[in-house]
Amino acid sequence: MQYVPSGSRYEKMNYIRTGRSGLKLPQISLGLWHNFGGVDVLENCRKILRRAFDLGITHFDLANNYGPPYGSAEETFGKLFAADFKNFRDELIISTKAGWDMWPGPYGNFGSRKYLIASLDQSLKRMGLEYVDIFYHHRPDPETPLEETMGALDQIVRSGKALYAGISQYKPEETKRAADILKNLGTQCLIHQPVYNLLNRWIEDGLTNVLKNEGIGCIVFSPLAQGLLTNKYLHGIPPDSRAGKPYTYFKPEYITEDKLSKVKKLNELAGKRNQSLAQMAIAWVLHHPVVTSALIGASKVEQIDDAVGALNNLNFTNEELKEIDRIVR
Repeated sequence: MQYVPSGSRYEKMNYIRTGRSGLKLPQISLGLWHNFGGVDVLENCRKILRRAFDLGITHFDLANNYGPPYGSAEETFGKLFAADFKNFRDELIISTKAGWDMWPGPYGNFGSRKYLIASLDQSLKRMGLEYVDIFYHHRPDPETPLEETMGALDQIVRSGKALYAGISQYKPEETKRAADILKNLGTQCLIHQPVYNLLNRWIEDGLTNVLKNEGIGCIVFSPLAQGLLTNKYLHGIPPDSRAGKPYTYFKPEYITEDKLSKVKKLNELAGKRNQSLAQMAIAWVLHHPVVTSALIGASKVEQIDDAVGALNNLNFTNEELKEIDRIVR
């Protein structure tokens, strides 16, 4: 059956300007890091993407090596884009990245001009796209000169294969330098994608100041700490969870007693706010004035609804913020 998006899809979602650019992103974006690989059920992927778009989530985020296997998330997205979303391309923000290992040999990793441009060409073919809206360098490269990596991003934007350039996981000083190089080349560093959540607050130690001063947007990944900041692990490790699957990066040993103790206390606080723990965790990252969007993952349609429900209560009292600090510090 042909997909017809909800006519009310833009009524409840908030769209926030990305840094000092003209581009707005939904406060909730969908990442395809997990659950969209070749090992996953295509029809479930279809349901998740459709529900996300119906709720106003216009930004889908990928990377060259998302899967498993590598490249398969882009292939899955390409199939579903062609079938369901091709007529709505101008309503979507699609991003991909390169920087981690992708293919054998010295040219399939890190940040050389050769790797980044070749990787994006492959990504476009897998997704069946003429361009992506945002192309990221996925991580800093300790060996390649930053001028070469940023020069590649500038070349990609000027070629029309991406509309904007972004970076991910760069430290504060690296971010400032990368932004300066791009600015001198005439291309804006649109956005930074760092990990940020209640249990990992590293960006508060300098990065948020750089992003604010440079006018760079911020889309945070793992706002739910890969599911730890939900009620999923409060009573053990479900077999269908990330920690319960054999082919994910999130291992059972990451779920320590100390973290579970914090999660249980946060869950109690969320209940007092009439939110699920996931909703409070998303609301908390969005409460930071530098954060443009929270990049969530989902294995079920219901998780999309729950995440978007966070937007119903983004406000925190001073007492709630102090209590959160006491719990997680």
